[in-house]
Amino acid sequence: LERRLIKLNKPFDLIIRDIMNRPLLDKNLGSNEFKQYYYLKEELIKFCKENNLQTTGSKIELTNRIIKFLDTGEKEVVKSNKKNKTIDETITLESIIEENFVCTENKRIFFKEQIGKSFSFNVMFQKWLKNNSGKTYKDAIDAYYLILEEKKNNKTNIDSQFEYNTYIRDFFNDNKDLKLEDAIKCWNYKKKNKGSHKYEKDDLKVLK
Repeated sequence: LERRLIKLNKPFDLIIRDIMNRPLLDKNLGSNEFKQYYYLKEELIKFCKENNLQTTGSKIELTNRIIKFLDTGEKEVVKSNKKNKTIDETITLESIIEENFVCTENKRIFFKEQIGKSFSFNVMFQKWLKNNSGKTYKDAIDAYYLILEEKKNNKTNIDSQFEYNTYIRDFFNDNKDLKLEDAIKCWNYKKKNKGSHKYEKDDLKVLK
């Protein structure tokens, strides 16, 4: 309390005296008298709560709110600057991707209409949207198709690696006495041939 009060341009002992002698802050206090005394912000908030007034804002805003209430009995309604998050504006291809992008149902519907029912907010696409504010939704659709293509290519690489690992495993299950270089030689032969790339006993012919 003392640290807060010493910020005022008034001797500390006079401030304490005013606080001790000031009238009780309630709805029966006149606004002119209210303005003559110092009240802590916590006291202003408490008064607002007790009288169903809005409790947010700076001390000056709280003070003005209370003065208006004491003068007129009106309870000031402060409009919020926050937009209703449940309402989205109409989205077009030329609409700009906003900062702090949020995946909403309206945006999901837009992308499904443009891309198809298979559309989903996959992780990579969500990251792209959050990192590319200022670009258009058309750019986003182009990026979505690129991400799908990259995922498809990456899957091909994984599948190829999986086939190789499976082949080597099956090779050694059937030929415990042979070496890795033998298995690789057989794999290199097998993957060049048309058809299945699974290990078969006949693959050993390339070692002869």
